[in-house]
Formats: sequence, C-alpha cells, structure tokens
Amino acid sequence: MVVEGIRTMLQSENKIEWMGHAMNAASCMAFLSQQQPEVLLLDINLPDKSGIDLCKEIKEKYPGIHIVGLSSFNQQSFIEKMLENGASGYVLKNATLKELVEAIEAVMEGRTFLSIEANNTIRENKDAKIPVITRREKEVLQLIAEGLTNNAIAEKLFISATTVDTHRSSLLAKFEVKNTANLIRMAAQYNFI
Repeated sequence: MVVEGIRTMLQSENKIEWMGHAMNAASCMAFLSQQQPEVLLLDINLPDKSGIDLCKEIKEKYPGIHIVGLSSFNQQSFIEKMLENGASGYVLKNATLKELVEAIEAVMEGRTFLSIEANNTIRENKDAKIPVITRREKEVLQLIAEGLTNNAIAEKLFISATTVDTHRSSLLAKFEVKNTANLIRMAAQYNFI
C-alpha cells in the first residue's frame, strides 16, 4: 500500500520518473545491479535486512545514488544512523507530496533534507545533548578540524602527543562518536568549530 501510494503520488510529477521498486534488500540490490536511479527512497524497516545497513552497503557500492530514508520512526537514533550511513535525507511516511518532492529535489542538488518532524526531533535532542568540553579540548578540537596530526597539535600547544591523544579520546567519548570525521561533523553541528 505504501509503495503504491508513493508511486501514484510521484507519477503526477513531471520532473520525476519512477524507475521501479523492490520489496526487500535482496531484490533492491538485484535491481541496482541493472540500473541506478539518481534518488532512492529507502524504507528502514525491510523484511530481510535493516534499511540502515542496506543504506551503507548501497552507498559503498553506488556512491552516486542519493538515498532518502523513509520511515514511520521519528527517533533521533534512526535518523542519525541513516545519515551516518550515507543517506542524504530522512522523510516520515506521513509526508505530504510537496515534502516528498522537496526531499527528492534537495538531495539531487547535493543538499541534506530532513522532514519537518525529523528536523524537530534532531533539534530538540541536539539542544539537550550538547557536550561540555574544556578550553583545552576546544583548542585540540579546532586543530583536529584543521587537519593537524597529534604530533603537530602537541608542538603547537606545547603539550605531549600522549596528552593530545587523551584529549582526542575524551572528545570522541563526549560527542559519542567513533572516528574523527564524525567528531568534526558533530562539532560543526554544535557550532564548536
């Protein structure tokens, strides 16, 4: 029903051509091996695999495809995981045609799109979870964002490389991320850099 509803809605749009649909991860990958759409609407709740995991797999194999997560779940963890795994947008299944078309157009232009409800969820939780960092951690964070190595940061701040490593580990823990790329992304989101 959801697929038919979306297809019917989008067929009335002149700028959008419906290429097909898949009912599970396996048939989606089979479809993509034959043809790649510019935009893929991806449900995060699939019968044979998590759409969140499939998103990462698709982006690794077909980096040119813009993925919009489609879900009835308006939870921060789902939204963030989809974006971390390469999705360019996240829209709830109760979206209007206007919102869905806006999402498709935005991701095709290289922008990120969150439906109003998803955006509100991220904003509410972002305000509640802003990490508290020390002045020194902020200095280290700034230099990490500039691309400096631990040794270069140590020289610049007149501290040991081990101390820099400790600050880096502390920052990763405080921002609840596993790597430097996500640390920089989150720090920028919270306006630390």
